Amino acid sequence: MKLRRLKVEQLRQFRQPFVMDDLQPGLNLIHGPNESGKSTLVRAIRAAFFERYRTSSVEDLRPWGDSAAAPTITLEFEAQQKSWHLVKSFLQRKRCDLKIDLDSYSEDEAEEKLAELLGFQFSAKGVSKPEHWGVPGLLWVEQGTGQNIEQAVEHAGDHLKSALNSLVGEVASTGGDELIEQVKARWSELFTPTGKPRGDYQKLEKEREKHRQEIDELQARIQNYQEQVDRLGKLTQDYERTRHERPWEEAERQLEQAKERYRQVERLEQQQVREKETLTHLRNNQQLLRQNQEQLQSLSKKLDVRKVELDKAQRELERAEARSPSIASKVREAKSAYEVATKQVDQARLQEIRSRLEQNIRRLEQQSQTLARNLANARQYQHELEQARDQARQNQIDAQAVKILKDTGHELKDENIRSQTIATRLTWRLEPGARLALNEEPLEGQGERQLLEESSLVIPGVGTLGITPGGADLASTRRKLSALEQSLTEQMKTLGVSSVQQAEYRVATYEAAERTLRHTRELLKSVAPMGIDQLLADQKETESQLQNAKTELQNSPAPELGQQPQVTNLASAEAGRAQAETRLAEAEAEERKHQTELLTRRQTRDNAKSEWQQLQDEVQNPEHRKQLQRLSTELAEIEEKRVRLEATLQAREQEIQEARPAILKQDIERYQRSITNLRQTQEERQRELRDIQVRLEAWGAEGLEEQFSDKVAGLEQCNRRYQELHRRAQALNLLLSLLTEKRQALTRRLQAPLQKHLNHYLSLLFPQATLEVDEHLRPGTFTRGTELGQIAELSYGAREQMGLISRLAYADLLREAGRPTLVILDDTLVHSDTDRLEDMKRILFDAANRHQILLFTCHPEKWSDLGVAPRDIQAMKEQATGNLG
Repeated sequence: MKLRRLKVEQLRQFRQPFVMDDLQPGLNLIHGPNESGKSTLVRAIRAAFFERYRTSSVEDLRPWGDSAAAPTITLEFEAQQKSWHLVKSFLQRKRCDLKIDLDSYSEDEAEEKLAELLGFQFSAKGVSKPEHWGVPGLLWVEQGTGQNIEQAVEHAGDHLKSALNSLVGEVASTGGDELIEQVKARWSELFTPTGKPRGDYQKLEKEREKHRQEIDELQARIQNYQEQVDRLGKLTQDYERTRHERPWEEAERQLEQAKERYRQVERLEQQQVREKETLTHLRNNQQLLRQNQEQLQSLSKKLDVRKVELDKAQRELERAEARSPSIASKVREAKSAYEVATKQVDQARLQEIRSRLEQNIRRLEQQSQTLARNLANARQYQHELEQARDQARQNQIDAQAVKILKDTGHELKDENIRSQTIATRLTWRLEPGARLALNEEPLEGQGERQLLEESSLVIPGVGTLGITPGGADLASTRRKLSALEQSLTEQMKTLGVSSVQQAEYRVATYEAAERTLRHTRELLKSVAPMGIDQLLADQKETESQLQNAKTELQNSPAPELGQQPQVTNLASAEAGRAQAETRLAEAEAEERKHQTELLTRRQTRDNAKSEWQQLQDEVQNPEHRKQLQRLSTELAEIEEKRVRLEATLQAREQEIQEARPAILKQDIERYQRSITNLRQTQEERQRELRDIQVRLEAWGAEGLEEQFSDKVAGLEQCNRRYQELHRRAQALNLLLSLLTEKRQALTRRLQAPLQKHLNHYLSLLFPQATLEVDEHLRPGTFTRGTELGQIAELSYGAREQMGLISRLAYADLLREAGRPTLVILDDTLVHSDTDRLEDMKRILFDAANRHQILLFTCHPEKWSDLGVAPRDIQAMKEQATGNLG
């Protein structure tokens, strides 16, 4: 199917007539910004086919605020080697008219023709839904739905299966399906849909498991009973021995002794802490006094240091002031060099513009010559194409009919040879002047004849001899020869030839003309892919661009010739200016750094002078000597106290360590736990003795051994009944598996044509990967290397890509089966990365060799290398508005 022209009027934003014609048979790239009308055009195509003309559920087609509008859609397309013209109006003027070549249809009859052509259904009531869309719903992808393919395949499933059956023949066996259903019915009596037992089978399995559990429980209880009897004897012996020994009383005595020793150690530790605090206080005072003493003693040294620092700061300031004239000279030189470099950039830019114009002129001249050569070649190829087309038309003949004619000729020749083998042979040799007559035909001299039917031989003067050929196959041979001769004559008459050789010559001539046609079309397409008219337009456009470039070169000013050195190109000039600018910036930065250094040096010199004067005044003060003497006396007294206190602390610390307080604390905890554990253990023995005695009395009254024997007998009886159903279940499982495998083999044969097309596209996107389709023809398991999963588990972008290649494979299948196809893509592949988008472009370009594809997008820059000229909806709307004006 090839859509040639689309016209909409009074439909959403297209209030005035809007026409999109000259649609190409392959790829068509239609672009425009958001809200420019792309989705509206897609909706219009869907409405023209899917919506009943008499429906009132298409209010979304009405322009906003226009209650009197009658949305109208006109489509012109080719299908089934016929020209179709469809006009459908909604709401205020409900009408549907369809013209197919010279035949006209209207209203419901026209709509049924459309549904029959494309393979979809109309909604019985209300707006059309996806379940009605069939094949178009699969191949026409709405915005944001590219990754959703399962439902679309399901809705188009009957049409796809019909196409497959037309390719491979009807491979489904109704009888086989009935047998599988019968086996499934018997299998379902024993199993649930998930394969779990049901009914008597499930009941027996549960009873058997219940018997086993009860037997296991009884065995465990019997074993437990015996273990409890042994446990009772041991517990009784341990309880009586502990009751007499009372081991917890000795632990309580040891606990009190440990607590007393620990209290003595705690008193020593508290006294140690107090005296350590006193020692810390003495050390802090001693540290402060020493710091004060060192500070007073260091004033004289600081005064000498400050004098040295003052002299150094004065010298550094004088050296910095001496560098000022040199730095200022560098700044002036850098500014001058930057101004010269800027002028060179301006001159180089002018030269660059003229060079670019001259290169463009040379390119356009070469392009013009190439277009002229292509135009001459295209006209020659067009002439050759017409000659080949005439040759093919003159010698067109049915090759299959010629093959049948040759077979008939060979069969006639073989039958003649066979007839000669079984015919009656008559030979004669007569005397001179003697004559005979065979079936009233005179014979003389000598000769030979083969007779296939009854004949009479007349001998003058003697009489007549009757000759009846014998042989069982002779009559049938005569009839077959006659039929073959008549058939050969009729076939040659039908084909319009006088001999088999002439028919073969016409077939060979027609096939040679067809090969020439294909070759010449390829040659013509190689020099004029868009046609000779487009080639002429390109040549005129190139000539116009060449003239404009020459005019622009003449109007471009030439660079000035001055005393500055000439720069070869703009890049070199800009590099020179950048270097000059860098040197200027460095010089200015150095100047700023120098000024900062001068300020810093002066500030350093002033600060050093101020500090030196302050220290000198402080050292010459009389109070300074008195403070040094007082500090020495206080330090001697504190040192004596510190030595005595440290000796006391060391002795007491030795006493505490020998007492080992941590071990005493652990002893207290150990004795407390031992007392608790000993008492609790005895109480637990007493409780356990009572519990065991009660349990043993109860179990002894239950008769566990007798119960165990009864349960074993019940299990054996249940096992016999279960094994009968289990063997039946296994047999049904095996039979159903074998039947299903055979049915799946037939299904794979049915899927083979679709799998072939799917593998073709998949190899371009994911080399070495496979994508299988299920029995409902839906894409399912995806395998790549060691990875295995379903399409639904892929990323959003990958699912969108797999959805598109699946749709293209369905389109190839439909085309191979002779069904019409049209692919519409509305803003698809928006989630594809750069590499995957490049692969998808190859796939679309390949598919466009077999199908017409309408690709709507708001990102034309992503499709600039698709190999087709884009069509701007916005520009077409403005042109339509201008024409109306």
